[in-house]
Formats: sequence, structure tokens, C-alpha cells
Amino acid sequence: MKAMLCHSFTGPGDLRLGETAEPRPAADEILIDVHAASVSFMDQLLVSGLYQMRPPTPFVPGTEASGVVVAVGDKVTKFARGDRVASSSWIGGYAERMTAKESKSVRLPDGVAFEAAATVLHNYGTAYYALVERARAARGETVFITGAAGGVGLAAVDLARHLGLRVVAGIGSDDKAALVRDYGASEIINYRREDLRDRIKTITGGDGIDVGFDNVGGAIFEQMARLMAWNGRLMPIGFTGGEIPQIPMNLPLLKNYSIIGVFAGAWAEKFPDEAARMNDTLMQWLAGGQIRPRIDRILPLEEAADAMRAVASRTVQGRIVLKIR
Repeated sequence: MKAMLCHSFTGPGDLRLGETAEPRPAADEILIDVHAASVSFMDQLLVSGLYQMRPPTPFVPGTEASGVVVAVGDKVTKFARGDRVASSSWIGGYAERMTAKESKSVRLPDGVAFEAAATVLHNYGTAYYALVERARAARGETVFITGAAGGVGLAAVDLARHLGLRVVAGIGSDDKAALVRDYGASEIINYRREDLRDRIKTITGGDGIDVGFDNVGGAIFEQMARLMAWNGRLMPIGFTGGEIPQIPMNLPLLKNYSIIGVFAGAWAEKFPDEAARMNDTLMQWLAGGQIRPRIDRILPLEEAADAMRAVASRTVQGRIVLKIR
């Protein structure tokens, strides 16, 4: 079958389109004819050797895809041949066929397009796990979301709006302001040209942030640690800025706020039933129009490397989708 292959951890430029053996589903897996796959920041990190795991090479990148079930393992009970599904996996999506765990797959409601479905489980799943499961965010609370125009960030803005939160969006360039406002941000901060401390204090009347959702890391997270409200929840989601932050631990002590880790992929592995229920909820919200994933552009599989480079350079608003068939 045709697939995009990573032969070494040297970055997107060394990806090559080629032929590889068709995968076979294990007892708890399904085999999917892939129609669409989304391109994530994690995909780019993985092929660059910058992620915390390294699959044996050569491997097929791609953490999220959608398509049609063509075979099921012996222990699979939820899916049958012909079902339209979206699935998440550590690797495998940039190919004509992929396998995925039954527990990490969800049936698509009628009318949901493959392209949109391929952008939900990672982006909105991370946002849901952070805001609902970890932060227990309550309607009316103020959430500050960094990297708000990226894939996970924009999903968090959209979902936070749906949950009734007051959304403050952090962006790095003014050309992203209209997008995040359209998705539900009531306030916008460009932290590359505005003083984050002054703006947060003004927006919150000096009370600080109830929920901090940080995709960037580094100095941004360190500033957020000084801007939390009493009993707030500060969540490291990722470190797209390239620097893992360090903060003085007297800061959460003084405000009684919590620093809460968010690793949605590990949670889904440990608690597959809860993750499956979340995925069902998200797909129903997608079908009903309560959430609306943003597709920046649709590219052919052959342009996967270009898509990854665009993600790495932060020029993508939402998600890039690869159309496989």
C-alpha cells in the first residue's frame, strides 16, 4: 500500500512516499481504509526525534485519521466492516490503510465528513480532557488559552465557549485575532507585543485566571504562574515554544492554586472506557454543530512534509488535513 514513510528521525524533509506492507489488525483492533488524516504538532516532533517515544524505523507517521472499517480483530464488538469511523493512534495515519484500537475509535454520525472527523479526537479530546476532566471548569470561570489559533488551542477556545467559560485567547500575531474571536474569545492578548501581566490584571479586575491552558511553555507559562486566581488550575498542555518552564513553588502555595498535568493520550490508554465515552460525546457535538473544527487547508498525502513544516512554523490556523482517498 502507499504510505508516507519516516526512515530516520531527521525531520519532515526526509519523509518519503513509498510502498509498505498492509498492517493486520490485532484481536482488539480494526483495519481502516483511510480517507483523511490530520497533521499534528506531535507528528512533526515524532519524525524529528523530539518526542518522548521513538517507534522502530521505518514507520508511518500520523496520529489521527478517519475512514471506513474493512476488517476487525477477533475481540472487537463495537465495529463491523463498512462502518465510518475516526481513530487515534501513536502512528500509522499517513497511509492508505491503518490499524487502530477499538477503544480509540468512534463511529461517525450521519452527515459528518471524513475531513472534519479527522481533526476532532486529538484536538478536542485534549481540550475536553483538560477542561472537563482535569480542571473541572465551571460556567462563568475565566480561562486563558495560549497558542489559541493552533490546532489544540483553537479547539480549546471553541470548547470553552460551548461550556460557558469566559475565554481569553493568547496569540503571537495580530493576524490570528479575528479567527479566535470568531471561535468564542471575548478578550485577546498578543503576548509578543503586549504586557501579559497588565492585560490579565485589567481583564480580570485583578482577580487573576481561574483556568490556565498553556500550549507554549517557557516564559509564557512562568508569567501565567504569577497570574492565577485563588483556587485556580494551571495546566501545561505542551511546549511548542521549545522550552520546558520552571517556576518557584511558593507561587501555587500563596494562591492555593493547582498545577495539573494534562497527557490525554496516556489517560486514554489507562481509562479506555472513559475516553470512548468522551469521543462519542465529541462526535455528537460535531454532528449537532456545537463544535466546529477549523480546517486550514486540505493537501494530498504527497505534501505531508510541507504540512509538517507549516505546523512547526506556526503558520497554521486550526488543522491541516491530508486527503488520502
